[in-house]
Amino acid sequence: MNARSTARIEHLLTSGTFSLDGNTFDVDNNVWLIGDDDEVVVLDAPHDVDAIATAIGNRRLLAVVCTHAHDDHVRRAPQLAERFSTEHHRVPVLLHPADREVWELTHAQVPTTDLVHGEVVTVAGAELHVLHTPGHTPGSVSVYAPALGTVFTGDTLFAGGPGATGRSFSDFGTIIGSIRDVLLELPPDTRVLTGHGESTTVGDEAPHLDEWIARGH
Repeated sequence: MNARSTARIEHLLTSGTFSLDGNTFDVDNNVWLIGDDDEVVVLDAPHDVDAIATAIGNRRLLAVVCTHAHDDHVRRAPQLAERFSTEHHRVPVLLHPADREVWELTHAQVPTTDLVHGEVVTVAGAELHVLHTPGHTPGSVSVYAPALGTVFTGDTLFAGGPGATGRSFSDFGTIIGSIRDVLLELPPDTRVLTGHGESTTVGDEAPHLDEWIARGH
C-alpha cells in the first residue's frame, strides 16, 4: 500500500430483492466501503440505508459509486447521498451514463454525476480507477484500487465466472470481452471483490476463460 494511503476496505452484507423483466428474486448484496477514519467512498447502496449509514458513522462520505444500475445495487443510493449531504458538501451518486436507462427503472431522478472509464476517485490517499466493463449491463463498471491490490467487479466477474447475461440490457459476448480485455489484464494476485458471494483473485479466474466461453452462460 502507498505509504501516504490510510485506506482500508470494509464489508457489509445486506439482503433484499432484485427485480427485472417481471421477475423478483431474493438476494444478498455485498456493500464495500473504502476509506479511513475520516472519509469513505461507498460502492453500491442496496436494500438497507440505515445499515450502510451506521457503517459510515461520522465519516465524510465522498461519493456513492454504482457498479451498475440494477435495483439491488442502487435502490438506496439517492437516499444515502442525501443523508450525508450538507450545505457545503453534496454527496454525488456516480453512475456510468450507459446505464441511465436501467437506472430509470428504479429512480425518476438522474444520478448527480457521470462516471467514465479512466476516471480516478481518490479516498484516504488511495486511487480508485474506474474501468468500464459492460456486458451485465451497458454501463457496468469495475473499480480498481492498485494500492489495495483489489478490484471491485460488481456483477461483471464472480468466483467461478461472469455475471448473468440472460436478461434485458445484457450481452454475453460483451461481458466476456470486458473480463478478457480489462479484468484479466490486471496482476494475477489482484483480489476480486464482487457484488454478491465470495471473493476470488484474477489469477484464480483467468485459467477458466475458455470454459466460460464454451458454456456460453
